[in-house]
Amino acid sequence: MPVSAEAVKHTTFVNDPLLPPSEIWRGASEALMLAPEHPWATPFEQSGGIQSPDYESTIAWLDKLVEHSKYLAKVSLGKSPQGRDIWMIVASSEGHATPDRLAASDKPSVLIQAGIHSGEIDGKDAGMMLLRDLEHGNKSELLESANLLFVPIFSVDAHERTSQYNRVNQRGPDTMGWRTNARNLNLNRDYAKADTQEMQLMLTAINSWNPSLYVDVHVTDGIDYQYDVTFGYNLSQGLSPSSFNWLDKAYRPAIESALTEAGHTPGPLVFALDNTDIRKGLSLWNPSPRFSNGYGDARHLPTVLIENHSLKPFKQRVLGTYVMLEQTLKTVGEKATGLKTAIVEDSFRHPQQITLSWKEEVQKEGWDFKGIGYSLEKSPVSGAEIVRWNGEPVTYEQLPVIGNTAPDISVSRPETYYILPQWQEVINKLALHGIRFERLQKATTLTLGRYRFDNPEFAAQDYEGRQRVTTDISLETVETTLPVGTVKISTEQALGDLAILLLEPQSPDSLLQWGLFNPIFTRTEYMELYAVEPMAADMLTKDPALKKAFDEALKDEAFAKDPAARLRWFYERSPYYDSEYRKYPVYRSL
Repeated sequence: MPVSAEAVKHTTFVNDPLLPPSEIWRGASEALMLAPEHPWATPFEQSGGIQSPDYESTIAWLDKLVEHSKYLAKVSLGKSPQGRDIWMIVASSEGHATPDRLAASDKPSVLIQAGIHSGEIDGKDAGMMLLRDLEHGNKSELLESANLLFVPIFSVDAHERTSQYNRVNQRGPDTMGWRTNARNLNLNRDYAKADTQEMQLMLTAINSWNPSLYVDVHVTDGIDYQYDVTFGYNLSQGLSPSSFNWLDKAYRPAIESALTEAGHTPGPLVFALDNTDIRKGLSLWNPSPRFSNGYGDARHLPTVLIENHSLKPFKQRVLGTYVMLEQTLKTVGEKATGLKTAIVEDSFRHPQQITLSWKEEVQKEGWDFKGIGYSLEKSPVSGAEIVRWNGEPVTYEQLPVIGNTAPDISVSRPETYYILPQWQEVINKLALHGIRFERLQKATTLTLGRYRFDNPEFAAQDYEGRQRVTTDISLETVETTLPVGTVKISTEQALGDLAILLLEPQSPDSLLQWGLFNPIFTRTEYMELYAVEPMAADMLTKDPALKKAFDEALKDEAFAKDPAARLRWFYERSPYYDSEYRKYPVYRSL
């Protein structure tokens, strides 16, 4: 809790002169820290709470901890693009080191992931302290009812792109890693498309170790406010409503109580509608599957997104994270039955209508927001009005909240999808996610639905290594013979909802919109105009209905004045036209 009578300017970190003033914090959780000279003090504690160790020092400290441990095992998820191991520490009362043995314990497992954005590294240092206290402190009883899977650094290459200047909006540590990986890709935009080596390893680990709760630790950007630890998860409108109820009714009250008792100020995720005018209100976020918490909703893995407040000092953020992680293990262990029941209910709910996209709407309840006072000043540099936070606590009563919670585009749930076998990248992505499928052993003729695309619009620039596309769609009923090797995907499976969001083209995180099917929008055969002309004349003579349709098309003045468009009209209705052009190579049952 703050102890000073007024806000002060901090001077610990190189960027402190650029940041707003804030009250000096003291909290009960400071008692969690060992003295710097203690033999089991973490590098964070040895520095007095201002430093976070580099990759080599982190792993060396963990190796020392694990070496003679009763409870801990160290497992590599695989290598990063630059060749570093992505390590996971497995903590269990039995000292298990394999997924099968951990599953046999019949206890829920909590997967805690730090450093998906490696400049936002609070979770690593908090987790190191917690592991130490599980092994050498008085907290081993936490493992009697739950297992811990701890990834101290997810984006390991970015972690080593370190500098004191990497995150100017964040108050410590004194040096920190980079937001994106070595290929400049954001891992927290990669869950659905799973392009990065790191994400492919993480998804493989999730499928293998089967956690019951997934915790993703971040640090915010944005406005100033009083909360130091904010966190959220999927919404009740999503695909995992039972998980939402458990998180909202069982998990959140326990976490907020523990944080408050330890001297922290917990709150929901904070996103201002306008960073220069808090009175305009706040945004409620319904994430899509490209994000960790949206992905968790789609695959029915309860997922908590922690966003520590960047303007709070590093020590305060790390200690708040420790309290939250410790209480997470307690709550999951104590309320495991309800958590497991929620996951099963969500996994086999199989709703007949799936919402693919959402529209914004004003929420029924506002928010008494624990903010910070500010003023607007005209900048002599930019000429624009800028915010000057003064560090003084202010409660903004009943701010409006707007969230993307109104259903927009939805589709009926098909029983089955079929993917033509040549689309190996897509099929491999589905396998990576853990979606079950089978392959046709013989050519099979079926009547199915197939999407046809018109007016595709490609993004003007690359986004996350992909050229995204949106398109108009129409669903046609076709009789087709599917070749041997065609992949058949039933949606009546635990990951059926995820399969739908990845395969329905109107889903914002569909593999189509991420550009994995872009070749279907390219024409590769053409008909010369000298050949189209006599063919078109013959078609008009032989087909009165076609002539009537052409006469109707000529009423469009732009079309009538475009000779190439007129000839193309006939080519598209001829047997010479590419029948697969702009046709989706994914079929759905009717």
